[in-house]
Amino acid sequence: MDMIARNPADGVYPATGDYVHAIEVRGAERLLFVAGTMGLDAAGVPGATLAEQLDLVWGNIRAILASAQMTVDNIVRLTSYLRDAAYAEANAAARVAALGGRVVPTTAIVAQTLDTNWLVEIEVIAAA
Repeated sequence: MDMIARNPADGVYPATGDYVHAIEVRGAERLLFVAGTMGLDAAGVPGATLAEQLDLVWGNIRAILASAQMTVDNIVRLTSYLRDAAYAEANAAARVAALGGRVVPTTAIVAQTLDTNWLVEIEVIAAA
């Protein structure tokens, strides 16, 4: 499987330095669509802080990917839902760290979550 970043320089503005407009996936045999994943522990309790929830989210995403014999290297699309716009920088830093600096098409949306204790929710699409 090949993943090719598509980042046209003419007429399309990159939102941030760690941004890619699109990834073309060639030769994939499987796609995995991961529902929004919150920063909840195994008992369903949210982390007390944004940093704790981000750690839990990414741990949960890794476990879900592993159940399909995939890793974060298979992620081709990511959407973050943030309870507060002030969480954007920490969310971006956690994403960059989790993906080892690899860029994927990403969108962050500020939204009211279903539970006020849920500070961040992330959904991904992976290909293998």
